[in-house]
Amino acid sequence: MSENSNKIHRLPRWLKVPLPKGEGYSRVKNLVSKQKLNTICVSGNCPNKGECWSAGTATFMILGEKCTRNCKFCQVYTLKPGAVDYEEPLRLAETIKSLSLKHAVITSVARDELHDGGSEFWAECIRKVKELNPNTTMEVLIPDFRRGNSALDRVIAEKPEVISHNLETVKRLSPEVRSMARYESSLELLRYVAESGLIAKTGIMLGLGESYDEVIETMKDARKVGVKVFTLGQYLRPSPEHYPVKEYVHPDVFAKLKEEGLNMGYAYVESGPQVRSSYHAELHVNA
Repeated sequence: MSENSNKIHRLPRWLKVPLPKGEGYSRVKNLVSKQKLNTICVSGNCPNKGECWSAGTATFMILGEKCTRNCKFCQVYTLKPGAVDYEEPLRLAETIKSLSLKHAVITSVARDELHDGGSEFWAECIRKVKELNPNTTMEVLIPDFRRGNSALDRVIAEKPEVISHNLETVKRLSPEVRSMARYESSLELLRYVAESGLIAKTGIMLGLGESYDEVIETMKDARKVGVKVFTLGQYLRPSPEHYPVKEYVHPDVFAKLKEEGLNMGYAYVESGPQVRSSYHAELHVNA
């Protein structure tokens, strides 16, 4: 998005964050470890985990930590997944209760080898969390399941307050960056969620080589299908084997995109170098 997009050397000052610490951070870390749960905070190396964990919140990742897809941006392991842990929904619900969370975010790896893409397991997790935490609101960040609307219906039927599914990048770069997922299919999934009456949410990463106009077009595409919450954050390369960073986008550009998004009619636009899809998620139930 700038003339210096190929001159990538070191992290700019606005991407540097303090090391996580504090009693709240340690409490979440220890409880998640004790309950043998996964978090995208760790698996995705989220720069906000210090802030979020210190505040007593976390984004839980169900269905293991091995993914059946090989997206070029993602730090989650691409390996043959292990057996489904059917005790995980209860441990998840108990952990959320122990942390006294007012809002919980749940995501998962892709499990394309399962006959339903893991959708029934998703439904059971939502049911169990609601059963033990009736006053806790919930966002679920789901894969596309690749099973049509029948799999998606299982999640919608449990009525989490927000259903999120990330477009990840602009249309032109999607085939190159994402594994198996299609831009058009993701938009249709988001449309289906919005038409169900639940809050639809999505987000993309910047710095992959997209233009400003392509970002605007992506935001317009998502708004047209009924998405109410949009997130934009800086892509950070997990390793030399992953997709290269083409640009570190300046905070001023993120601020401008937030203004553009709000003018399009989004209820919430989270836009900044450190933003990830679950950032300030507790607010999005009001969309």
